[in-house]
Amino acid sequence: MDNAYPQVDLLAFGAHPDDVEIGAGGIVALHTTKGFSVAICDLTDGELSSNGDVNTRRKEADHAGEILGLSQRYRLGFPDRGLDGSDQQIHAMVALIRKLQPRVVLAPHWEDRHPDHIACSQMVREAVFDAAIRKKATQNGEAPHRVQHLYFYFINHTGKADMIVDVSSVYSRKKDAILAFESQFVPGDGRVNTPLNNPTYLSMVDGRDRNWGYQIGVTHGEGLVSIQPISMKSLIE
Repeated sequence: MDNAYPQVDLLAFGAHPDDVEIGAGGIVALHTTKGFSVAICDLTDGELSSNGDVNTRRKEADHAGEILGLSQRYRLGFPDRGLDGSDQQIHAMVALIRKLQPRVVLAPHWEDRHPDHIACSQMVREAVFDAAIRKKATQNGEAPHRVQHLYFYFINHTGKADMIVDVSSVYSRKKDAILAFESQFVPGDGRVNTPLNNPTYLSMVDGRDRNWGYQIGVTHGEGLVSIQPISMKSLIE
């Protein structure tokens, strides 16, 4: 994928390649199917993962992006297990948000077993806030941009969702996008056993999404959390 910066409707951040696919792959596919432009930004290349390497994971991520219909996939190249929320890291995220001008941003939920997911959650929250500050300058002078909505998706855990999105119609694409990361989710020769390639992990993801779907009367849903009240014009449409 090239390095152009077209504006997008939705920008989803993940600490590692595959984070967005696990937690919000259905939401991404749903919106690209409806004609919205969607981009994913991986903060790291996941270079410390037990299986695979950077080149393999980049190829897998690009394949997953094609399955989901992404407009673009960005890689900020921060160090795996080195998401420290430094001014330099936040600055890069602010610049990207201002260049892409998304209406909606997605980030990992702040409760998760992986410290990088927790750090990513807080960093996205800070970057979205800073992107709107008029007097907050960036190196290349990108204009301030105010994101309309920031929502948080679940990766390794589940929880009470403020919103559940029906992704039943595109759920097969979510599964295919996750499995595009073969080095992470498929056991094989030369690969060590991890929580991700244990068959129970993908069963957990499917069961969680089925549970959310059940709550709204469909087969599969994805849950989101908002730190701000969700605005509605009317209780009856």
